[in-house]
Amino acid sequence: MNTSFHALRRALLRRLCGSAAALLPLMAAGPATAAPFPTGPITMIVGYPPGGSNDIVARLIAPVLGKALGATVVVENKAGASGLIGTNHVAKAKPDGQTILLSSISPVVLSPQTMKEVPFDSLKDLAPINTVGDTPEAIATGPSLKVNSLKELLDYAKTKEVTLSSSGVGGLPHLTIELLKAASGGKIMHVPYKGAGPAVTDTLAGHVNGIVMDLPPLYALIKDGRLHALAVTSAQRVDFLKEIPTAQEELPNFNVVNWVGVFAPAGTPDDILDKYDAAIKKALANPELRQKLQDVAVVPSTMENRQAFTAFFKQEYKRWGDVLKEAKVELKE
Repeated sequence: MNTSFHALRRALLRRLCGSAAALLPLMAAGPATAAPFPTGPITMIVGYPPGGSNDIVARLIAPVLGKALGATVVVENKAGASGLIGTNHVAKAKPDGQTILLSSISPVVLSPQTMKEVPFDSLKDLAPINTVGDTPEAIATGPSLKVNSLKELLDYAKTKEVTLSSSGVGGLPHLTIELLKAASGGKIMHVPYKGAGPAVTDTLAGHVNGIVMDLPPLYALIKDGRLHALAVTSAQRVDFLKEIPTAQEELPNFNVVNWVGVFAPAGTPDDILDKYDAAIKKALANPELRQKLQDVAVVPSTMENRQAFTAFFKQEYKRWGDVLKEAKVELKE
C-alpha cells in the first residue's frame, strides 16, 4: 500500500472517532425531556365577577389545587358576555398549562350554541380536565311577591306578570327561566343582570319578584330567610335543604343541574393534563375542602379521569343542544 492510502485511512479514522465522541453526550442524555411544569404561578380564569358560584368555587379550590401541583394558583376574574370573555381568553392562551379555566356549564355548553358570534369552539379549543362539583339552580322569591310554592308562582304568572332575575343572558339560570315559561305558559319575564351580585341586590330590594340562580350565591340568604326558596332543580332534594321541594315535584322531568369543571387550552401536552387531573382528584379528596364546598351548597365530585370528563362534556353539549331546539328556547341577546 502506498503512503497516500495510509494517510487517507488515518484521516477517516480520526473523523469517525471524532463523530462518535460528539455523539456520546447525546446518547448519555437519553430522549428529550418534556418542558418543566409548572414554571411559575398558574392563572385560573373565571368568566364571571366576584361573588357568583364559579368565583366561590374557584377561590375555595385554588389553594388546595396549588398545593397538589406545587405552585401558586391565582384566581383572575375576566367577566363579561355571560362568561364568554374569560372562556375565550383561555381558549386562545398558550397551551403550556400555566392558564386554566374554571367554568360552569353556561359559557362552554349553552352560550356557544345560542349566542351570536362566539369567538371560540368549545369542543375544539378547550381540553376538559375534570369536574370539581355540581349544584342545582334555586328558584326563589324576594319580598315583593308573597307566594309559598312553585305551583303558586306559576298560577300567579297565568294572570299577572312575574319578573325573575338571573346573572345574565345565555346562562343556565336564563335557560331555567325559559323552561319554566315554556312549561307553565305563564307571563314570566327574564330580567338579566351582569353577575350574581346585582341580581341578588335588586331581588332583595323588591325591584324584581324573584330570582333563579345557582344555589351557592343564594344559600345563605335562603337559610336566613331573606329569600324564600320555592324549589331546587335537582332530581332529588338536596341534603342541606331537605325542606325545599324539587321543581319536578310540580313539573315532571324538570331537572337542571349545573356542574363546574376545569379546562385547559386545546393543545396542552398530555403529561400536563394528566398532572392536573391527578391534582384535582387529590384536592377534592381533601376533607376540609369538601366540607367548605358543601357549606356553600356545592356537591364535590370528580370523574374517573379526564377522558371520562371529555366524553361527558361532549354528551352534555349534544344533550343541551337538543333541549334548546326541542323547547325552542333562544338565549340570545
